[in-house]
Amino acid sequence: MSLVDHLREFRYRFLVALAAVVVTTGVALVFQRYLLAAVLWPIHRAVAIFAASRPDDHVEMVTQGITAGFALYFQVAFVVGLIAACPMWSYQLWRFIVPALGAREKRAVRGFLAAAIPLFLGGVAAGYLLCPRGFAVLLSFNPPSVTNLNDVGTFLGFELRLLLIFGLAFQLPVLLVSLNRLGLVTGAMLGRFRAVAVILCGLFAAIATPTTDALTMLALMVPMVAGYLVAEVLCRRHDRGTAAKRLMRPKV
Repeated sequence: MSLVDHLREFRYRFLVALAAVVVTTGVALVFQRYLLAAVLWPIHRAVAIFAASRPDDHVEMVTQGITAGFALYFQVAFVVGLIAACPMWSYQLWRFIVPALGAREKRAVRGFLAAAIPLFLGGVAAGYLLCPRGFAVLLSFNPPSVTNLNDVGTFLGFELRLLLIFGLAFQLPVLLVSLNRLGLVTGAMLGRFRAVAVILCGLFAAIATPTTDALTMLALMVPMVAGYLVAEVLCRRHDRGTAAKRLMRPKV
């Protein structure tokens, strides 16, 4: 394909993915009140945990500006719509890159997409359930007798970044296995790098989780280390299978 044809193909795939996001965002706007309650649950739960230990202190959620409420509803709907349309825009991305791939690369990318979506959603769910405890720790740094005012929009952006970090961190085993299928990484290499990888996972978890509590950090670090170990086992098994096929191949 020429450069112009590639650009046309990209435009088509992008418009289809964009249309899917617009549709899912529109559907999410219909259920905006329920979605907003779900998004704010971590902070409400954190406030309850905080109030149990410091009942004399106060935490309040506020919005600033006459359009803040509308912007908040639209922001929540857009994020939910983007996540809901994940299968569609992932498929469009796959359809755009597949003509340039060989048979082996196609199988690797297909497996990547099949495993990446549920793992990403699982990471987001894990982060969502752990958010209240981490937020409660952050609220505990508030000085006594001082009311803590939380802008809802700022809090929403903070929460979404944390959920995104958890979702992306859960992609580590899929990434390593895909690199192995493409012939760029071997199971033996992962084994030699294992100790360093554990340390790097710990550093990443400590930096990426701004909640400062050990529970949230470990909740991110442990799945990453477990995913690394699972990826190493799968890569070693694949390498053994590939080596056995080469030995069984008849020599010309």
